Amino acid sequence: MEIEFVSQGAVEGEPLSAIAAPAFEGPTLTGVGEALDSSAGGALSRAFAGSRFTGAKGQSLDLIAPAGLHASRVVLVGAGPVDAFNVLGAETIGAGAYHAVRMSGVQTLELRLGDLANDLAARVAFGARIAAYRFDRYMTREKPEKKPSVALVRVACADPIAALSAYEPLAALADAIAFARDLVSEPANVLYPEEFGRRVKMLEELGLEVELLGEAQMSELGMGALLGVGQGSARESVLAVLTWKGAADPDAAPIAFVGKGVCFDTGGISIKPAEGMEEMKTDMGGAAAVAGLMHVLAGRRAKVNAVGVLGLVENMPSGEAIRPGDVLTSMSGQTIEVINTDAEGRLVLADALWYCQERFKPRAMVDLATLTGAIIVALGHDFAGLFANNDPFAEELLAASAAEGELLWRMPLHAGYEKNIDSSIADTKNLAGRPGSSINAALFLKRFVGEIAWAHLDIAPVAWRHRSAGPTRPEGATGFGVRLLNRLIADHYEDRDVA
Repeated sequence: MEIEFVSQGAVEGEPLSAIAAPAFEGPTLTGVGEALDSSAGGALSRAFAGSRFTGAKGQSLDLIAPAGLHASRVVLVGAGPVDAFNVLGAETIGAGAYHAVRMSGVQTLELRLGDLANDLAARVAFGARIAAYRFDRYMTREKPEKKPSVALVRVACADPIAALSAYEPLAALADAIAFARDLVSEPANVLYPEEFGRRVKMLEELGLEVELLGEAQMSELGMGALLGVGQGSARESVLAVLTWKGAADPDAAPIAFVGKGVCFDTGGISIKPAEGMEEMKTDMGGAAAVAGLMHVLAGRRAKVNAVGVLGLVENMPSGEAIRPGDVLTSMSGQTIEVINTDAEGRLVLADALWYCQERFKPRAMVDLATLTGAIIVALGHDFAGLFANNDPFAEELLAASAAEGELLWRMPLHAGYEKNIDSSIADTKNLAGRPGSSINAALFLKRFVGEIAWAHLDIAPVAWRHRSAGPTRPEGATGFGVRLLNRLIADHYEDRDVA
């Protein structure tokens, strides 16, 4: 879908177009909405009276265009209370307008924004762009009428050049979110560890440095935990290392991100129930988010040094697979008793975290993983769990979460739980029973992290949705984490221009 910005007076409408404008709670028309109402002889005002449209955020009023408007349809999109309007509200305008007409047959959506600020106009376009995402790569017999018809979103605003400038980094973000969503949506027979590695290798075109470590290299490094998970699969495990050097000092310590990339998780010998196992293709959502983050940092030329480490494996049952009761030796030298082979993500992360901090000595480190079902029981499907060993770092993440609408809830890392993961025959064990199991998993990871500021995001509730979570978050893969971490870096870790 194409996005273009034009000046307000340049828009005249087209026969196969829809005109959309925001309306605040009341409902209250904006200046451009009043102009549309006047051109239509008051038809929009009359439509208010005959509907339940109040201008609330998320509402829309879609009408066949009245006489006087040179278009097929006209849409009013609820923007909520005028005094609470922000960038997320602006995104909802673009997304809501797109969803209102995407299957209507119109080819052009004209978003008339009047004197809306340039940064907000850019966010409206961004909202429409990410709302238009769909994964249809394997739809070979889909009828044309089942496909969205909108091919162009035209944003009419006061200063299109300035709005376009504000949109450019958001376009890079939209590309990165789509990249992450595509990775999570792919079936596991297509996206296995080596193929995942090939896809991130292509990001070198954006300026990233990408290294792919195979099993022989990881064996030399002593990564017995990660390799143990993958040894039951016919597919080779891969450690992908993505580096972006955008800071003024290319040798300055980076901020680091580590992603769990279990491309398919059967549970191994501790095999999962058959029902719902098809969704275990999404168990690499953490690695997809880190790949998406590195994509956007390179795409917008972020002034930061950053590293992404992806532990890419399959967890399969076979005669070569690890068993409950086995003991693995991690890269750190710590030994791990395997209680359950379905608690595999923490084994992958144990080596990936240790490798990342030992090689790069980062200033801070975040890992993302679809790690535990227990966090879904605790938080439902609206929040990811945040565990952190550093309060200021946790507050930075929570602020970025609120700003981008990717919600985090901080969970405890209480030392009293440590005894739960002590093993009687090894240094630690990978499972400690059901009570507090998300906390126990986070504490397990903490044993493979040094003194640096570190946070663990358990994104199991939010990486994949069975139904839409809002106009910008579709059913299926969400790409959760890309925009949250992009905001974290933009607000706290990029070089600042000095006048």
